[in-house]
Amino acid sequence: MGSLDVDAVAAIDSTGQAEDMLDLAVHLRDALWRVDSASIGAIDAPGGLIVAGMGGSAIGGRLAAGAIGARARRPIVVADNYALPGWAGPETLVLCSSYSGATEETLSAYDDAAERGAQRVVATTGGALADRARRDDAPVIPIPSGFQPRAAVGYSLVAALEAAAVCGAAPSLRAEIEAAADLAERLAEEWGPDGPEDGAAKALARQLHGTVPVIAGAGVGVAAAYRWKCQINENAGLPAFASAVPELGHNEVVGWPAARELGRFSAVFLDDPGAHPRNVLRTELLAGQVAGWADVVERVAPHGESAVERIVSLVLLGDLVSLYLAVLRGEDPVAIAPIDALKAALAEQ
Repeated sequence: MGSLDVDAVAAIDSTGQAEDMLDLAVHLRDALWRVDSASIGAIDAPGGLIVAGMGGSAIGGRLAAGAIGARARRPIVVADNYALPGWAGPETLVLCSSYSGATEETLSAYDDAAERGAQRVVATTGGALADRARRDDAPVIPIPSGFQPRAAVGYSLVAALEAAAVCGAAPSLRAEIEAAADLAERLAEEWGPDGPEDGAAKALARQLHGTVPVIAGAGVGVAAAYRWKCQINENAGLPAFASAVPELGHNEVVGWPAARELGRFSAVFLDDPGAHPRNVLRTELLAGQVAGWADVVERVAPHGESAVERIVSLVLLGDLVSLYLAVLRGEDPVAIAPIDALKAALAEQ
């Protein structure tokens, strides 16, 4: 396997996604300013927060819920479909997140929220979603344009964390966001293309190359594992799957003994020292079991003290691993032909 340096990345990364990944710290700080510019104000939502979105625009809600964890004071859920949960209503805050502002599922969810009289906040670059929010005097968090939607993860994460705080679903985690930005800045230097060839992200990508990755997490690692799976799907053009501890110990583990009969599989366990002690132990035991059946087994520890820092460190690492996997495959990470084909087919119906 060749080098994963700046030149190797530039050779396949036609839209500069590497730079967007490495600017995660900048995005987190800018996102705080953009939330403030929306002048949302206090919102009393005893019913909690629903983050309505799809793909890269919804991931912020999943990550925010994972970072908030047991500190949640009210329900925090992600609605990744055309309609909201049946219990949504006037006492609920709905954050509609669509990078393009044109995602049909999210536009439908916005309309559903309006019909139910739910309180609404929008995070988008513009489009029909912004138009509807302005028509209804709903606050709009302005997301900068020019990214692939999945590369705007810092903005979607902060928007969801701040929405949770403003509606009373969680305490304000601004101090953790600022600390996470500082951490991401340092880790980007260590893990980026300018970093050493044996850095954590490059080394892990080489280990996973040629395998079907299965990413498992406990604690904040659950949401991070889903992000890794999606990034490996979109950036590297590979099948990848995500699992949660402890659930995988009640079903998925039974399938692992047959892995080598079917192909080359890798198992990556995203640890979290803040997870339930039994899940910390369960992760260790599961990794030991799977080691006898998978071609590659890796344990990944997060960086940072707070939950937001830990989840941001895992997100940055997973994003870069997916980029380096794309380089190893010679795959431009911007290429998402199957998604484009599906949208085109839907548009014809």
